[in-house]
Amino acid sequence: MASATELLHQRGVQRTTLAEIAEAADVPTGNVYYYFKTRDDLIRAVIDAREESIHGLLTSFDRRSTPRARLKGLARSWADVAELVAAHGCPIGSLSSELNKQDDGLAEHAARLFRVVLDWAAVQFREMGRRDARELSITLLAGVQGAALLANTLRDPKLLSREVRRLERWIDTLA
Repeated sequence: MASATELLHQRGVQRTTLAEIAEAADVPTGNVYYYFKTRDDLIRAVIDAREESIHGLLTSFDRRSTPRARLKGLARSWADVAELVAAHGCPIGSLSSELNKQDDGLAEHAARLFRVVLDWAAVQFREMGRRDARELSITLLAGVQGAALLANTLRDPKLLSREVRRLERWIDTLA
């Protein structure tokens, strides 16, 4: 799973074969086919693994004392991987965008990744007393995803870090 997740992020869904995943995982190709009957099954498993990872990350932010600190932690998590994002795109955004170009049902599966983050952020904004919590969660995620796309396109990790700092200041103004 780790090899599949990494390769799909680095190379994209269309350019990654099951044989390459098996080679990266140092297992026979037949082993990959044993666990994943189709490429789509493997992609679903990667999406599910990403969702678990997102839940874990959000749970770690839940330990912070204020919703503002939790939201800033979320934004900062993208800046923490700015080099990776600049090189290969946002792991969530890139995968979702690529799958949206296909007509196989995987795009809706991947959309759950964004919904989890949006729902969590909306809870944080509501805890800050904001009635426009859903809209604010969309603004936050749109800001991060836009910055991630630009950082990747321009191969500039500093761009993402600067935009995250701007979003953190924006969060401070909402408290």
